[in-house]
Amino acid sequence: MKKQEKYDKAYIKMAQEWAKLSYCERKKVGALIVKDRMIISDGFNGAPTGFDNCCEDKEGDTNWYVLHAEANAILKVASSTQSCKGATLYITLSPCTECSKLIHQSGIKRVVYSRAYKDATGLKFLEKAGVELTYFNIEK
Repeated sequence: MKKQEKYDKAYIKMAQEWAKLSYCERKKVGALIVKDRMIISDGFNGAPTGFDNCCEDKEGDTNWYVLHAEANAILKVASSTQSCKGATLYITLSPCTECSKLIHQSGIKRVVYSRAYKDATGLKFLEKAGVELTYFNIEK
């Protein structure tokens, strides 16, 4: 196993642990942003700060205001002195279209994910934007 693969495996496992912190019932997603082998941010899907930690409505559908894991991680960086430029995003579920725009605009250059989201449009957008995409099967 190459050195980068060892790091990818470790960070994606950490993102999986982070996903367990989510209060969402349908999907628990975790994200880490790594730059120069240093974790600069983390996130999981959930309600915004100050809101009830309930992600789904009575019908089991996700509430519109729930933030995705990668959005939470990017927003944490935005409120810090760090920058995502050139960083790698490790995420347990490939990004949706909205989050893909945030990823590209934030300067993240590489996305490593362990499960594919049902809609690949976000991945296609990132590929077109020149972001390196890596599917990492955690079973490796």
